[in-house]
Amino acid sequence: MTDRDADFTAYLQARQARLLRTAYLLTGDQHQAEDLLQTSLAKLYLAWDKVRDHGSVDAYVRRIMVNENNSLWRRGWKKREFATDEVPEGRPVHDRYDEGLGAAVWDVVQTLPRKARAVVVLRYYEQLSEAETADTLGISVGTVKSQTSRALAALRERTPVELSPSHRQSNREEER
Repeated sequence: MTDRDADFTAYLQARQARLLRTAYLLTGDQHQAEDLLQTSLAKLYLAWDKVRDHGSVDAYVRRIMVNENNSLWRRGWKKREFATDEVPEGRPVHDRYDEGLGAAVWDVVQTLPRKARAVVVLRYYEQLSEAETADTLGISVGTVKSQTSRALAALRERTPVELSPSHRQSNREEER
């Protein structure tokens, strides 16, 4: 194995799970996320020698994923792949101690338009700054701010009352 392959393999072992979660949050579908990540990692591998700053590889891959996800949406519906066989149910993955709330919240996030969803994923899941998010998406910081504001307003409207922190707090107090 060459040094290039060893470096790439080490990067994958360290980051693949997190990148898959990001891809899932961008696409809203496990299979599309896997395809998106595979395509993105293939492109990263081809450009691995060109990446000068290995500290910014995550940003580079996120940019590839966002661009690939956007290009999938731009393609005509006839060119998209659709599964024809029924896929067996997988075991849901729940964050520890969240009683399934994390999954419920991300279900609400999936209702956002793809651009707004990308901003929310990069800002709040990846914890990028407004400037980093703007750079990743190729938009201005002002656009990130306005899309974030609109996305959060939409999420407030769409979030079921049982997921609201004040509702959960009042339920806990009633149980005591």
